[in-house]
Amino acid sequence: MDREAREHYSVVIQAKDMAGQVGGLSGSTTVNITLTDVNDNPPKFPQKNYELYVVESAQVGKPVGKIKANDDDIGINADIKYSIINSEGANTFSISTDRDTREGIISLKKPLDFERKKTYTLQIEGTNTHVDPRFSYLGAFKDTATLKISVGDVDEAPLFSMDYYIMDVYENSPGGTEVGTVTARDPDSNNNPVRYFMAESDEEPLFRINESTGVIRTTRPLDREDRPWLNVSVMAAEVANPSLVNSVVVTVQVLDVNDNPPEVPTDEEVIVCESSRPGQVIQTVTAVDKDDFANGQRFSFALPNHSAVNPNFTLKDNEDSSASIIARRRRFNHLTQELYELAIVVWDGGEPSLSGTSTLTLRVCPCQRHGRLKVCQSEAFLTSAGLSTGALIAILLCIVILLGTAPHWIIALQHLTHNHTLTHFMYG
Repeated sequence: MDREAREHYSVVIQAKDMAGQVGGLSGSTTVNITLTDVNDNPPKFPQKNYELYVVESAQVGKPVGKIKANDDDIGINADIKYSIINSEGANTFSISTDRDTREGIISLKKPLDFERKKTYTLQIEGTNTHVDPRFSYLGAFKDTATLKISVGDVDEAPLFSMDYYIMDVYENSPGGTEVGTVTARDPDSNNNPVRYFMAESDEEPLFRINESTGVIRTTRPLDREDRPWLNVSVMAAEVANPSLVNSVVVTVQVLDVNDNPPEVPTDEEVIVCESSRPGQVIQTVTAVDKDDFANGQRFSFALPNHSAVNPNFTLKDNEDSSASIIARRRRFNHLTQELYELAIVVWDGGEPSLSGTSTLTLRVCPCQRHGRLKVCQSEAFLTSAGLSTGALIAILLCIVILLGTAPHWIIALQHLTHNHTLTHFMYG
């Protein structure tokens, strides 16, 4: 029996007593018979050749068409799996099965390009997923069809020759210096001319571009120490269709030139212990340079040539980009002189070499040693509380004036401070 030819039957059954003799009684009933399905029909494409039109701007991953094979069976016996069996089609397209409609949904795996390839041929196979081995003698439960896909041309935005550009220019180069060139073309067969321009910005532009050639130039000198890397967005549009625009990022590296003199940091005082001896290293100093490693980090040091010989300190270049301040005499006294100044000239290793002069402040004080660290020793309880020697003397003077004491107080303070200007201050 063939369910696909006829699925339902009605059978009338009659029963008689008395063996069917005259005068006997009878009864009848109707039996409705429904044939259950077996997978005895392979899937069949209604036709062997199909055609499909897809524009080149179709999105990757989105459906672009459908195809369907018919199966006379029902239920799971009619389930079909679709596949693309040739490499040309499988590389660019994919196919999946819609469970509700049992259609093959064709989707795009890669972008299409009309100018490179205008047609694709897909060999599509539809196969039953639940095969009954009892009917294997009927042959393979699958069918194939050929689908020809024609790619439609779309007017596309200009295409840059690179995904991004990296260019460089030396700092301090005059405005109008060429940085580099970007190139874009119309990917369509018309090959329309392209116009270049830069994205607008609230800041004053650092670069300009030739709208016809794509040559990028600076608008003013650049400073590497201010901004070593700069990013600009370059746009390209078809002259015939300005709405078709593409963009690319151009990264510009500002190359270093030796335009910053080195200097010795002067933000901290140098401590000179009163017990220092001739030849003793007071402090080792280094230099800083805003230029990069190629034009810096190799320093030499010396005292200024025009200055007289310093009787208190000298300088030794360690030839490792550092220098040592060395005491020239024995013992210092902070009561006699607390602060000294020492000018140091430092040269960098750039081309051409630049030099800078920094003045260090050296402070004399009694020292305590905490490991290798020199720390100034407290002089008095008021000093430890935050009052300097000058502030302490001022307080004592106020007390003397208020009490009206004899001038021998002044003489005592003179002796303590070794400061004869105090006498001039008192006697005005």
